Amino acid sequence: MLMDHEKGHTHGAMEYRFCPRCGGKLGWEKIKPIEPERLVCRSCEFIFYLDPKVVAGTLFTIDRSVVLLRRGVEPAMGKWVFPGGYVDRGESVEEAAIRETKEESQLEVKLNSLLGVYSYPRSPNVIVVYTAEVTGGELAAGDESLEAGRFAPDEIPWEELGFSSTRDALNDYIRLYLK
Repeated sequence: MLMDHEKGHTHGAMEYRFCPRCGGKLGWEKIKPIEPERLVCRSCEFIFYLDPKVVAGTLFTIDRSVVLLRRGVEPAMGKWVFPGGYVDRGESVEEAAIRETKEESQLEVKLNSLLGVYSYPRSPNVIVVYTAEVTGGELAAGDESLEAGRFAPDEIPWEELGFSSTRDALNDYIRLYLK
């Protein structure tokens, strides 16, 4: 269930009710005038920071066609996205981008450069996208993908993209690398 403070998040968020330190009740409080409200324990005053989640992804082409995947999981199930996913604690963003690309597309890639970092108001995610090149494997849908596809820039299914970051990163990639 989303709290009023979290409505509009593209990927949802948990409603935390109890302090992880003492088990007391959490409530929203304004700690500093210029900061947003924070979850604070009513018993021990522990501040529960709802930090953002980092997502790593890649954009690349095969024969000048962009590789996209049709999502097989929520959110945005059935929509097209570039390979990517959450960075695990202790994993570098670069390692996560390579791992997620392999898991979702069955392709091994080498990262070339940072394409961009994308974040949006009311979303808990910060999306870090790299350009990459294929070094091995055969394009196929992984366990979280329904379908893998290659699209020339004028064939990209813009109306069927999963997220704002998918659209924004694709626009940047096309402008910088495929014009």
